[in-house]
Amino acid sequence: MTRKTSATLSTLVLAFVLLAAPLPGQFAYVANADSSNVSGYTINAATGALTAIPGSPFPARSNPASVAVDPTGKFAYVANSNSDFNEVSGYTIHATTGALTDIPGSPFPADGLTPIFVAVDPTGKFAYVANLYGGRISGYTINATTGALTAIPGSPFATAGAPQSLAVDPTGKFVYVADINTNDVSAYTINATTGALTAVPGSPFPAGSGPASVAVDPTGKFAYVANLGSNVVSVYTIDATTGALSAIPGSPFPAGSGPFSVAVDPTGKFAYVANSISNDVSGYTITVTTGSLTAIPGSPFPARSNPASV
Repeated sequence: MTRKTSATLSTLVLAFVLLAAPLPGQFAYVANADSSNVSGYTINAATGALTAIPGSPFPARSNPASVAVDPTGKFAYVANSNSDFNEVSGYTIHATTGALTDIPGSPFPADGLTPIFVAVDPTGKFAYVANLYGGRISGYTINATTGALTAIPGSPFATAGAPQSLAVDPTGKFVYVADINTNDVSAYTINATTGALTAVPGSPFPAGSGPASVAVDPTGKFAYVANLGSNVVSVYTIDATTGALSAIPGSPFPAGSGPFSVAVDPTGKFAYVANSISNDVSGYTITVTTGSLTAIPGSPFPARSNPASV
């Protein structure tokens, strides 16, 4: 799966977008892998239309693949996937304009090869980076004043294979990692004081072929994994105490060809999957009691070439 993954990364522009505070949905940011910069936009609250922020795009390091915004809307972090550098760029977000300015000390070392995905925990205290090669997750504490990143003691943390994506659950207790080469999902508990990761008993948990993306619903009850190689979505219940995953009845559920990314809407009612080969988006309603998926009428919905993130 490594060779297929490398080919996929070289042909897709991975544009992972997060909406940011201080006003919900005020700004959007896109990591542009081929041009090594980050596009920033203001969002029209009435229409949703995007307008480029003055000064956009903002410089990043080589091959930015993912962007995340902290829950306060003060800082943005970008995983730069060029394995010659292995860095994470950090920016302060101008509260009025949304413009990005380098945090002093940025970029920060990723302590792994090919940092491909970055996420911030819901408390804004910690950031985690999936490094595609070498089986490592880098963990950082976030300076609440400056946004600077400092490696968590014990970081990087080992995974089972090639971490392509990760998600922090909404309670801030657990981290889930999609390991694309070993066809499983690694799960960790987060030390609330230090941010250190400890493997959940029973981890890693089996997934489909080539799990490329993982998402947790806003209730923290269910996890969803898009499996690039088997064209299905695996769905799990999350044990609220241990973080362990259990496949729900009926899982996995069919997707399009080459599902590369999965996202759950903020209400927890719908899930969407970007299918990178069939060039469309699968949409599902979520059964709130079980987490099961039912195709939305009209799904899949057409996209452009090689959709990589939703």
